[in-house]
Amino acid sequence: MSDWEKTLDNYSLMIEEKLSSLLEKETENAINYHDFIGRLYRDLREYTFRRGKRLASCSTLLAYKGFNGEVDDRILDVCAGIELYRHSILLHDDLVDNDETRRGGSTIHNRYSHEHDIRFGDGLAVFAGNILYTLAVKAFSSSGFESGKIVEVLNLLNDAFQAVNESQVLDLLFEYKTPDVNEWYVMASKRAASLFKASLLVGAVLADASEKDLRLLGEAAEHIGYCFDIQDDIIDTFASEEQYGRRPGGDLSKHKKPLHIVYAYMMADQSRLENALEDLNKIRKVLSDCGALEEAKNRSRKHADSAKKLISETTMSREAKDFYISFIDYVKESLNWYK
Repeated sequence: MSDWEKTLDNYSLMIEEKLSSLLEKETENAINYHDFIGRLYRDLREYTFRRGKRLASCSTLLAYKGFNGEVDDRILDVCAGIELYRHSILLHDDLVDNDETRRGGSTIHNRYSHEHDIRFGDGLAVFAGNILYTLAVKAFSSSGFESGKIVEVLNLLNDAFQAVNESQVLDLLFEYKTPDVNEWYVMASKRAASLFKASLLVGAVLADASEKDLRLLGEAAEHIGYCFDIQDDIIDTFASEEQYGRRPGGDLSKHKKPLHIVYAYMMADQSRLENALEDLNKIRKVLSDCGALEEAKNRSRKHADSAKKLISETTMSREAKDFYISFIDYVKESLNWYK
């Protein structure tokens, strides 16, 4: 296990302890309200505790510690809020994409649809995602930071939530049209980029980072988001089911347009491309042969290098810089696994 993974595991445990305590309290309140609502909260707890790296919330924690040198209960409350925020987005993503599983377990809408019907499952998932977002806001508000700081970071969270929803609208639109590279970047600028930006800046703002550091960190976060987004899309197309944890090619089956597909529309023979789109093995070959895969990889690598440079220019601690740079290097190097 690499140093950055050890750091992630260590801080994830701290955040999960706080998250568990928060959700236990909310579940008790829900049970007192109605047995079914209590059961829903237990299912939401299980959903948020499925295997995962806690990358967003750990980024908040590391940015905070990187600028003020400590970890306290206040920032752990905020990090729990970041996890709840992230899962509110994932829950709605599952619904819109009609995914049946998430990290080896049933999605919320799928679980409740089987018990009643699709309308019930889908409607419940909308409300459940809203509940998770509300719990995120409550975690921020009750963290104990000074009120002006709480308002500032809640504004960051709300801006990010607005941004990611706008990006999801475009992502959905692109299932019915083919964007060019610039339009893809318009969409992606508010997708993973908004999550990384909010996660990093929330920690930095609460640690009283300078305006210069906030600017550098915000720009770095955008590049990390692009790098991660492109890599994640490549994984969906090229990873094996064993590597991915679920059947690959799910995005392509929904006619989504990741960057490597956008490039394929520019670089591949169109008749060959259209004939290959329904066959994962064929589309993989087209993407490799025409150079679209390599072009997307190169874009991801450039964003990785830009992010590392910006991170290195901040005044964060050596621990925080080493973590982010090592993680970025891992994402960059993992691009070589897929051909």
